[in-house]
Amino acid sequence: MNSALVSLVAFVAGVKNRLTGEEKGATMVEYGLMVALIAVIVAVGAGVLGIGINDLFVAVDGQLP
Repeated sequence: MNSALVSLVAFVAGVKNRLTGEEKGATMVEYGLMVALIAVIVAVGAGVLGIGINDLFVAVDGQLP
């Protein structure tokens, strides 16, 4: 997951450099898109993590008398 995050940050930085070099007026839109992308990534990560934690608790509950 770390390599995916590094790749994502590099991609966002590259897009930002390309777009801000030519047009200064679109900065708000660019930041909005980056925030939306980060929010989606966090939501997906939280969902995956939540499933893993739920499975862990179910396994521990199954071993209790």
